[in-house]
Amino acid sequence: MRRHLFGTLCGLVFLMNFGRTVFAPLLEPLMVAFAVDKATVGVLVSLVWLGTAIPRIPMGYVLTHVSRRRAVLATGVLLSAASGLLVVANSLVVVQAGTLLLGVATGAYFVAAVPLIAELYPNAVGRNVGIHGAAAQLAAVLAPSIVIGVLFFASWRAVFALLAVAAVSFSVVLAAVVRESQTADGATPDREFLAALRSHWRLVATGLLMVGVAGFTWQGLFNFYVTYLKATKGMSASTANLLLTVVFAAGLPAFWFGGRLADRLPHVPYILAILTGFVGSVVALTRVGEPLAVLVVSVAIGYSIHSLFPALDTYVLSALPDENRDAAYASFTGLSLLVEANGTAAVGTLTEAGYGFDAVFGGLAALVGGVVLVVAALYVTGRLPSGG
Repeated sequence: MRRHLFGTLCGLVFLMNFGRTVFAPLLEPLMVAFAVDKATVGVLVSLVWLGTAIPRIPMGYVLTHVSRRRAVLATGVLLSAASGLLVVANSLVVVQAGTLLLGVATGAYFVAAVPLIAELYPNAVGRNVGIHGAAAQLAAVLAPSIVIGVLFFASWRAVFALLAVAAVSFSVVLAAVVRESQTADGATPDREFLAALRSHWRLVATGLLMVGVAGFTWQGLFNFYVTYLKATKGMSASTANLLLTVVFAAGLPAFWFGGRLADRLPHVPYILAILTGFVGSVVALTRVGEPLAVLVVSVAIGYSIHSLFPALDTYVLSALPDENRDAAYASFTGLSLLVEANGTAAVGTLTEAGYGFDAVFGGLAALVGGVVLVVAALYVTGRLPSGG
């Protein structure tokens, strides 16, 4: 039953991340369908990520009263409803509402599902969080190809129709698994949400320090990756888009193997090694110009940043008692996402102000390097919470 539940979660997370990443290849069809400009339709991308951030901390409170299994099931139902709304949308306002709801479903899902995985596999948190993350990453890699294939035969609505059907199917399967596994659900919700945060605020702050600046840099980097490669490396649009795909594809082995390494290596030194690799990769990107060198650096950036996520989840989750995981983990992910989401706006503002991409990315890499030094100093002086 545990394997059935975990397998269903891997299928559902594929659909969740597909819903978050499907809008980029659909922007042009949506512009044509609703006769709007790039700025207007571009709001959709912001809405889905805003929706992902909104429910995270509130969901942590909900999980003090509702079991993780039932909460995950509810997010599958919400994903089905949001996709269905997008299928029948007859105006851009309705599309925006459906997009926001879709983002809310994905954000709430991750807050409930990742602690559930830690509950199911307490002795192999990193391995299974990594497999779950690889399933999500696979959706990001395949989304453009799936969308192009569907658009060859049908309209943009068909993409969301397929997503709705798949989400309903997985929700039905999950409902059956949840019903059969209810007796095995030994987790007792901790109804003291604020007390849990007071007990583990140092761990939440440490996790936020580790991922905040790195995630901020990553958001600004990958959203401007194609523009950057075209403007500073003289690459064509097709080559730049291919290299962006390579960055995301490198996340597949990063999640798969990175989670396993997180179970076997000391957490903080492993995270510091990942952050150091990310800093070196970003700096290298600003220095190289040959296509082959950019390809190698793109792989390094994708592998290092995507290795960070299962490593951090393993560190935070393994340090928390099961009854406090929901509140503390929700706060950690919610706060970190609020920080990270501003990276794209910061890079856009700085480049519009006349600073070159290389200078901006180099400066952000230096900030991440500063975080590495601070965390390392705290670690060697014994001031960081244990990772379990």
